[in-house]
Amino acid sequence: MGDVLTTSRRPRARSGGAAPVIELEGAGKTYRTGSIEFEALRGIDLRIVEGEYVAVVGPSGSGKSTLMNVLGCLDTLTRGTYRLAGEDVSELDEVELAQIRNRHIGFVFQQFHLLPSLPAWRNVELPLVYGGVAPAERRERAHEALARVGLADRVGNRPGELSGGQQQRVAVARALVGDPALLLADEPTGNLDSVSTADVLGLLDELHGAGRTVVLITHEHDVAERAERVVRVTDGLVQHDGPSGRAAS
Repeated sequence: MGDVLTTSRRPRARSGGAAPVIELEGAGKTYRTGSIEFEALRGIDLRIVEGEYVAVVGPSGSGKSTLMNVLGCLDTLTRGTYRLAGEDVSELDEVELAQIRNRHIGFVFQQFHLLPSLPAWRNVELPLVYGGVAPAERRERAHEALARVGLADRVGNRPGELSGGQQQRVAVARALVGDPALLLADEPTGNLDSVSTADVLGLLDELHGAGRTVVLITHEHDVAERAERVVRVTDGLVQHDGPSGRAAS
């Protein structure tokens, strides 16, 4: 991919003094159905600083999906606090959470969620439309984001004219176009073949190397090992691992 990211932000230091992007303290989530309660998260403490690349892994039913929904402001905590880029989002209403998602989080999902009738650049500009950015600026920033992920020559192509890996690159460009504090990738390689998987993981590596804060949600351990730190979720609790999935002492 060469110089794909030469126009992106400079790498940030990931020292202990780096600013926290994610801070969970005593984070708990309980679901209630009638008289039945299920504790999905059981008092999690988690801190991810600016510029980190963290993978969150865990089996089905571990609480991994609930944690992802909380981090993405798609769900709220029952107890504890969650600060995103320094802002306490623990008790915001749906409208306020939507504003936070649009301002601070770039999402990349297993399903690309691209509108088939729109060219790539129009798909990429959508977060800016919701953010009230002027049309000329939206187009310019969408083109810049597509160039950043190596698709400068595909801005006018519709999703059906792109490979799976290219469609996921469009999704990554859409996630980046608002310059979010956090890039949250939820099983981003789940629908890709091995070649496209390597392509997208290489792109996430480059984004991390350029200073982006990346949180990767996955059940695939070989994918998780691409991150610099692994957080394993089991029974609603987390275990913090060292680089490449090696357990920290």
